[in-house]
Amino acid sequence: MIEATLADLRKSSDFFSTNDIIHILDGRKKEEIGYFVPKALKNEFNAFLEQVEKKRKQVLLKRVALAQKRDPIEDGAVDDGIN
Repeated sequence: MIEATLADLRKSSDFFSTNDIIHILDGRKKEEIGYFVPKALKNEFNAFLEQVEKKRKQVLLKRVALAQKRDPIEDGAVDDGIN
């Protein structure tokens, strides 16, 4: 992984010609901004993003199911079928 600053973005021909992931930093504030993933790693990165998204959705669905399970069934209500 290569580290680069925002100022390095001005040299875009050098910046975007790499096949390594670039860690982008704000040179003035010394803060992390993010990462640049080159086109060569697109397929692997998309698979990783799909896995992260799936895990995030599973956690959310578990929270929803737990909330529905804890919700008492009152008179006239219909059971949601979650045990």
